[in-house]
Amino acid sequence: MSQVTGLEFPCEWPVKAFGPGTEAFELDVVSIVRRHAGDLRENAVTTRPSRNGKYTVVTVTIRARSRAQLEALYTELRAHPDVVMTL
Repeated sequence: MSQVTGLEFPCEWPVKAFGPGTEAFELDVVSIVRRHAGDLRENAVTTRPSRNGKYTVVTVTIRARSRAQLEALYTELRAHPDVVMTL
């Protein structure tokens, strides 16, 4: 998150997590995001599977309130054992 500069809060922010192509992974990512961002808007969650379906990217668009909120969210996502990468 150190590269995030010049943002004005609150703002819409897409949180992306890359991991295994399972429903459990998607549910885990959404659960983590909810702990930091509260209620999610309708259609806030999208998924995109890899070509072979082994991996997926879960994108959750939130209303970010602060840099500290985003840093805490990304810290928890990166600590999850199934998260390969975050964007």
